[in-house]
Amino acid sequence: MHVLGIDIGGSGIKGAPVDIEAGSLLAERYRLITPDPSTPEAVADCIDQIAKYFEWDGRIGCGYPGAVKNGVTLTAANVDQGWINCDAKSLIEQVTQCKTSVVNDADAAGLAEIRFGAGRDVQGVVIMITLGTGIGTALFIDGHLLPNAELGHLDIRGKDAETRASDRARAKKNLSWRAWAKRLDEYFLYLEKLFWPDLIIVGGGASKNHEKFIPYLTLHTPIVPAQMFNAAGIVGAALGGMEMAVDEPK
Repeated sequence: MHVLGIDIGGSGIKGAPVDIEAGSLLAERYRLITPDPSTPEAVADCIDQIAKYFEWDGRIGCGYPGAVKNGVTLTAANVDQGWINCDAKSLIEQVTQCKTSVVNDADAAGLAEIRFGAGRDVQGVVIMITLGTGIGTALFIDGHLLPNAELGHLDIRGKDAETRASDRARAKKNLSWRAWAKRLDEYFLYLEKLFWPDLIIVGGGASKNHEKFIPYLTLHTPIVPAQMFNAAGIVGAALGGMEMAVDEPK
């Protein structure tokens, strides 16, 4: 029950073998800088490098920063536009010679948190939000995933939400944590009015600094940091890959 989990991000591609029953990494994660341009072929080569680093020949699960259906990537907000309508599953399998599954990266992180982290045994509506290069979201109802809920691209003040409130936007505009929290609060309040969730989990790279911005938020909904932090994307990608494998032909 071991899967190589790969978390594809706009700035870095990270991977590690995962014990999907325990929800733990079996080795320290290995990270490569996302190539520029981040074409499907260039990223697939990075995934192959990670697989070779771990001497891996088993199953691979990849988390991709955009909408994914049946292994085909449909959007490309923070990677090269060549990913749009790309058969990513087939490409990565061809390059790595390993059976591969591809899921949305926020869905992957959410799966890990629902199974092993802050969302474990929580009923009702749970929203997982990853704050990094962009804003990723995953929506769960009684522990069941509604895939590809791309809520990071909601319109806020006439702009894509992640261009105002992602962690990259905070760094790019040199915002204080409090100033950034004000932007986040506006976004979270909008989500709250749309879904009235029972819990919001904040993950992604910014989650390691959660104490610097969560206290400034004014939501009615309980909001907590992800318990698995950056490992959530890798663990969840492995989990998603194994769950999808159940439906594949032998």
